[in-house]
Amino acid sequence: MINSHDILFFVNTSIKFFFLLTPFFALTMFLAMTDGMNNSARKKLSVKITISVYISCLILFLFGSEIFSIFGITIDAFRIGTGSLLFITAAGLVHSKAAQTAVYNFEDDIAVVPLAIPVIVGPATIGAILVMGVEIETFKLKLIGLSALFTSIFFVGTMLYLASYLENVLKRKGLIIISKITGLILSALAAQLVFTGIKNFMK
Repeated sequence: MINSHDILFFVNTSIKFFFLLTPFFALTMFLAMTDGMNNSARKKLSVKITISVYISCLILFLFGSEIFSIFGITIDAFRIGTGSLLFITAAGLVHSKAAQTAVYNFEDDIAVVPLAIPVIVGPATIGAILVMGVEIETFKLKLIGLSALFTSIFFVGTMLYLASYLENVLKRKGLIIISKITGLILSALAAQLVFTGIKNFMK
């Protein structure tokens, strides 16, 4: 049975995952890298990106504990390392002025690399998803957490699908401002990860 605690957990986890995927930075990079693409081609590419992110995040979330055991890494050590990387990512979002426009040959598939990985699922995001996957122990909460992750990816994918529309509504400056706000939220998540890891080390 789903109770109010489960619903609250789903909402909180969805919000965390959404910001971890740096959606507005991903959107600005997507627009820069697909400059010159028509709307139909952008939509097809956004679907490929979303599927790639789904698959990579699913593997990370479900098999995080196995990865830790193979390399002999403790969850708290990983929290501190991930928090540090996440803070660097957050600082980059806050201080960046705009996504650099690059020239790409669209005959090459850019859905997986670089757009899905590392633009959306970067090192810090990978670490955070691994930590969350290991922290959630019961099958029920893991299922809810996975649903929250998939919901967040869906919203990010929808943003990319509607990229041309959002570009007209928000303009480039609007996207940059929202990216900076995302950076501030990520810095708070980074601090929480580091503090939790240090506190547990000192017990």
